[in-house]
Amino acid sequence: MKIIAFAGSNSSRSINKKLATYATSLFDNADVEILDLNDYELPLFSIDREAVLGKPQLAQDFLDKIASADLLVVSLAENNGNYSAAFKNLFDWCSRNRNDVFQDKPMLLMATSPGRRGGRSVLDIAQSNLPRYGGNIKAEFSLPLFNEAFDVAKGVISDANKDAELKSIVSQFTAL
Repeated sequence: MKIIAFAGSNSSRSINKKLATYATSLFDNADVEILDLNDYELPLFSIDREAVLGKPQLAQDFLDKIASADLLVVSLAENNGNYSAAFKNLFDWCSRNRNDVFQDKPMLLMATSPGRRGGRSVLDIAQSNLPRYGGNIKAEFSLPLFNEAFDVAKGVISDANKDAELKSIVSQFTAL
C-alpha cells in the first residue's frame, strides 16, 4: 500500500506533521512518503496571477503525488479556526488543474493543536468541504492538547486513550 501523508502546514516544527508521521508508522508494510508543503510553495492564488503564470508545475506535481497514493493521511493545521494559508493556497492552485483534487483516494483526516479542541474547527470545515473536491474521508482523528498528549522526543502519542483510538482507526484501514 502506498501512503502519501502531509500536514496542512508550512511550519518547520509542525505538530501536525509529527502526528501524520506517527500515524503512518502504524501501518504495516506500507510504502510511505511524507510531503512537505514548503516543496509546493506557490504565489498567492488569484485569477490575475493565473492569467500570467498559467497552471504552475508545482500544483501538478502535488496532484501527481496524490494520484500515486492508495491512501492519504492528512493532518490539518488550524489557523484562526480555518485552514492554514499554505494549505489553502496550494489547494486553490490544484483545484484549477482538476476539481477532484483528492482524486477519491481513501483519506484519514486528522488535526492536532495545543488547545482543548484539537483542531476541531478545521476538521469540521474539511469534513464539509473536501468531499466536494474528491476527498474520500474514511476516518477522522483529533488530538487535543498536543504538548501534553504527544511525546515529541519519541515521536509517539503519550495519551494511552488517544493512542488506542488512532491505532483502532488504522486497524480498520488495514482490514479493508
